[in-house]
Amino acid sequence: MQTDGSTTRPPRSARAAAPTLLYARPGIVVTAERFTVGRASWPVAELTQVWTTRGPHDRLVLRAVGVTAALIGGVGVLLGFTGGLQRLTAAAYLALGAVGLLPVLLVVLADRWRPPAYELWGRYRGAEVLLFSSDNERQFGQVTRALQRAREGVRLGGWAEPLASTVWRPNR
Repeated sequence: MQTDGSTTRPPRSARAAAPTLLYARPGIVVTAERFTVGRASWPVAELTQVWTTRGPHDRLVLRAVGVTAALIGGVGVLLGFTGGLQRLTAAAYLALGAVGLLPVLLVVLADRWRPPAYELWGRYRGAEVLLFSSDNERQFGQVTRALQRAREGVRLGGWAEPLASTVWRPNR
């Protein structure tokens, strides 16, 4: 026990400063100094030109739309060459038109069920790098905002304690 009433902890300025944690979830950690996703990690100070975009559409859906459009086009061409278009009724033409809209309907439904992923890209040492990708819009927004705050901290000179925390306090 100290006789002068001071504590055994060193003053705030002498303590090791832990990195400022801005976002932490399993597999994703954003601090004031580093951006870590899985096993990949980048220093925030070296990330430039960060931007967001949407990823590609699902390949299975694109293939299904392509095959459907090709089949419908093939049936139309086949009917045209065989002379079957002249013998069709008005109801058959309406049915062909409705079937022609099937690829469009597939695209709209696929974007609802399997939307493209949200992607966070940036430049790291001159190369474009995919930093983070998620299909969860809320998580993507949180990670993106945390990285923006980290980059602002680097740009403005760091995450120092506010001036009000360095006021004089008496020994107790």
